[in-house]
Amino acid sequence: MKLPRAIRLDPSDTFVFERAAEPGEWAVSGAFVFWNCDFAALGQKQRVALRSGFLGVDSLGWSTLAVVTDATDAERSAIVERLAAHLIARFGAPNMDVARAAAEDEVTFASSLCDHSPQTILAVQRTVEGGEIRERFRTLKPRAMEPGGDRLHSHAPAFTFHEVEGDEPIEEVDLLGLRDTGHIKADGT
Repeated sequence: MKLPRAIRLDPSDTFVFERAAEPGEWAVSGAFVFWNCDFAALGQKQRVALRSGFLGVDSLGWSTLAVVTDATDAERSAIVERLAAHLIARFGAPNMDVARAAAEDEVTFASSLCDHSPQTILAVQRTVEGGEIRERFRTLKPRAMEPGGDRLHSHAPAFTFHEVEGDEPIEEVDLLGLRDTGHIKADGT
C-alpha cells in the first residue's frame, strides 16, 4: 500500500502557510478543513492552503507537495486513528465512530492518489466553483536517464510534466495593478 508524505524541497511552505507540515509526516488531501467555510473570509495564508496544500496528519500543517511512499497496514491504522482524534478535537466530530469513518474515507482517498511508483511527487490545485471545492492532482516523475549519462550528470530535466484532464484555470498577475495598490513600490521593491 502507498500513502502520501509531506515533502519540502525549499523553505517556502514555512512562509506561505500559517503552519507548515513537517517533512516526512503522513499527509491527506485536507480539503475537508474548508468544508462549510466562508471562502471570502479566509486570510491570505488560508487561501494558499485551500488552493494548493496537503494536510499533515500529525501537525495539521500544510505542504505544497507530497511524495508517494510505501506504507504498512499498521502505519495506515495509526494514521486513521490520529486523524480521527483531530476530527473530534478540532473539527467537531460527534464521536469516535463517526470520526474514524471520516478519517478512513480521507486516508482511502489519499491512498487512491498514490497509484504511482514510490518517490513520485504529488501536487494539488483547488478551486471553488459554485460554492464547491474542486481538486486537481498532478504528478511529477523523474525523467528517464539520458543514454550514456549517470543519475547526477545526464543533463536531463529533473521532472516531466503530464497533462491533466479537464479545464485548467488561467492565473494572471497584474504587476502594474499591484504597484498601484502599494504592494510593489515604483522602484520595484
